[in-house]
Amino acid sequence: MTREEIKGQILHLVRQYAQVDPRPSWRPGDKVPYAGRVLGAEEMINLVEASLECWLTLGGFGERFEKGLETMLGVRDVILVNSGSSANLVALSALCSEMLKEPLRPGDEVVTPAVTFPTTLAPIVQNGLIPVFVDCDLGTYNANVEQIEAAIGPKTRAIVLPHTLGNVFDVDRVSAVAKKAGAMFVEDTCDALGSTWNGKPVGTFGDYGTISFYPAHHITMGEGGAVVTSKALHARVARSVRDWGRDCWCDPGVSNTCQKRFGWQLGDLPKGYDHKYIYSNIGYNLKPTDLQAAVGLAQLDRLPEFVRRRRANFDRLYAGLRDLEEHFILPVWDARAEVSWFAFPLTVRPKAPFTRDEVVRQLESKQIETRMIFAGNVLRQPAYRKIARRVVGELRNTDLVMTNTFFVGVYPGLTDAMIDYVVEEFHAFARGHRAAPAALPPVEGFE
Repeated sequence: MTREEIKGQILHLVRQYAQVDPRPSWRPGDKVPYAGRVLGAEEMINLVEASLECWLTLGGFGERFEKGLETMLGVRDVILVNSGSSANLVALSALCSEMLKEPLRPGDEVVTPAVTFPTTLAPIVQNGLIPVFVDCDLGTYNANVEQIEAAIGPKTRAIVLPHTLGNVFDVDRVSAVAKKAGAMFVEDTCDALGSTWNGKPVGTFGDYGTISFYPAHHITMGEGGAVVTSKALHARVARSVRDWGRDCWCDPGVSNTCQKRFGWQLGDLPKGYDHKYIYSNIGYNLKPTDLQAAVGLAQLDRLPEFVRRRRANFDRLYAGLRDLEEHFILPVWDARAEVSWFAFPLTVRPKAPFTRDEVVRQLESKQIETRMIFAGNVLRQPAYRKIARRVVGELRNTDLVMTNTFFVGVYPGLTDAMIDYVVEEFHAFARGHRAAPAALPPVEGFE
């Protein structure tokens, strides 16, 4: 038998293997995960095929994945990295590159929300920039745009905002603020792949967008992420930062793409120094492997299906919990957005007859997974208490999110029966706490 014939038999068996579901049927009382990977035969076939090629580092599958995502998002360049956190690091580090005409420099200010994921903030601090924190809006959990406008000062050089839990912030207003201030604009879309604003995918409005392919996210590579941009220089700088900071742009295993490998004169190097070993940026090695990209490539075809299922699960939860608004602030979103929900957030109203911790403990006891909105008020986290920063306002909503907000899952692996079970357990908990206020209590920043 030839290698190709053997390979064909292997992949045929892999498909058969993948079609046998080892999981028992779900029953009420079994775990309802907040998130998880949803994989099928194509992902396993791609993964095994990539392993048989044994290229291992980023290669052909990665190139196909990048091109496919470029087409889907309508952007010029997608740069795969090994995580969404690395995507944020690459984007912020690239904005500090001397290859740009006006790079960010240590001491420059970057406007960002205090309700955040740590690795949205960390690259700002790691690059010597000064974060300027703004409060969030309850219900959307996105940065308050009025505070973003108030945060702009003479040292403002960038705005870095996440679309929290997939919920889209007012891209038009934020883009206008960034343009007026002459500030760079980075969209953290790690939670929001598939969300759109006026029909255009999020992550495509700023100088950079960042994406995560962690198993909890909309599609997965296991570990993986991407930086997206439609600016040629920004793409080149991001690839350089990802690839050790090198000036060379050859693909792995390729030499002399520029056709002048030994003809460059850069920095204080001798003329003709090997271009593969010239470094124009302070960089890292943040590439994923081709095995990861192979899984992501198969997942990409399933993204529309996953987004539809996430929205359906969200809608089912929203309809089932709407009669509990006396106790909970339910999610709010902008009509101009089509949201690809990461999760379903709820805030326990301050005058509710129970606390966030009580409802979370009850749900967890029923095997319903819950999570906080990431770091809550990140300035209260041990790692960030003493960082240099500027704060706009009192962050009242941010502190309320830290004490009163949590979320449950909507990921595509959840069935209607699981969602209905979650809704019933919420109602069972509420029935045990009937001492509700006569009217909805006012909440700061939320009508």
